[in-house]
Amino acid sequence: MGLALAQARLAPAHGDVPVGAVVVAPDGTMLGEGRNARERDGDPTAHAEVIALRAAAARVGSWRLAGATLVVTLEPCTMCAGALVLARVDRLVYGAVDDKAGAVGSLWDVVRDRRLNHRPEVIPGVRADECAALLTAFFATRRRPAAN
Repeated sequence: MGLALAQARLAPAHGDVPVGAVVVAPDGTMLGEGRNARERDGDPTAHAEVIALRAAAARVGSWRLAGATLVVTLEPCTMCAGALVLARVDRLVYGAVDDKAGAVGSLWDVVRDRRLNHRPEVIPGVRADECAALLTAFFATRRRPAAN
């Protein structure tokens, strides 16, 4: 989670929400990393998880990431939860809960849907307070009234 937090801390430099993700192989090798880049890239799919999954797939030369663990600072949304299921990621570790858009138990539970052909293990709440504090600080600066 420390590596995902390090990625998250880089996102606000280009106006993006501080969410970071890493994909790790079963032997602990880093396969991919990412941070939110929707604002930077003008791409609605540039979520930290998607960027990390793309990097991992490129590194291993396959879209199948069986055995891998995705570690992310915020509970994945429906797009990202779907992507990790389709990539056959074995394990999801996440920090802060996302009550507004979370798809791993908060609003939806995409990764545990028995109708899908793959269901990763889920480990929630890892360093949740630290992950949530990054988001709270980021949005606090966004909500300050403009000085006249």
